[in-house]
Amino acid sequence: MLSSNLLFAIAITLLCSLSANSDNLQDTCPTDTSSDTIFINGFPCKNPSNITTSDFKNLLLSQQGSTDPFLRSSITLVTAAEFPGLNTLGLSTARTDLEIDGLVTPHTHPRASEMIFVGKGVVIAGFIDTKSNLFQSVLREGDVFVFPKGLLHYCLNNGFEDAIVYSVFNAQNPGVVDLANALFGDKESGMATVKMAMKKLVARIGDDTTKPYDEL
Repeated sequence: MLSSNLLFAIAITLLCSLSANSDNLQDTCPTDTSSDTIFINGFPCKNPSNITTSDFKNLLLSQQGSTDPFLRSSITLVTAAEFPGLNTLGLSTARTDLEIDGLVTPHTHPRASEMIFVGKGVVIAGFIDTKSNLFQSVLREGDVFVFPKGLLHYCLNNGFEDAIVYSVFNAQNPGVVDLANALFGDKESGMATVKMAMKKLVARIGDDTTKPYDEL
């Protein structure tokens, strides 16, 4: 009986693993944006006869997004909802524009890791792991940094010119949980506290830091 239960448990585990990481069953599956009444985990595919090259091209990252006047930053996130060709590929992308002293407050992506590439300027990027260790670095044009899946992370402009950062996520819809917005909403006093705390944090440490957050 024990061996039978063990085999059953192994079979169920393998089945769940395979279904969670299944490969595509066709070459492409651009999002069918006309399907508003179907509720599934992801998006339905377009009719193959209606797929065109335009499904695999997107211009949203070619221009700056709407800048938050207080944080002095803008984020343009492009998922499979905005870019049909990304559907089923496990990818999404983003562009972050940071004015001088601009920042992106601490947040997480519960469904994806994020890799950033600095296209212009100098930024400070960091994340905190589940043991409250801080990993932070100064990044310059051409540098790459990775935020592991689900961990709290942030970035801010540390230079004397506007900065541009591009991101790639290993999920077609990474999700965003903004800690500051969740706690304070659009209350300027609360956001000011977060902004001040971040600036004090980065001012106390060097270019590359790995140490417990409570020792800073």
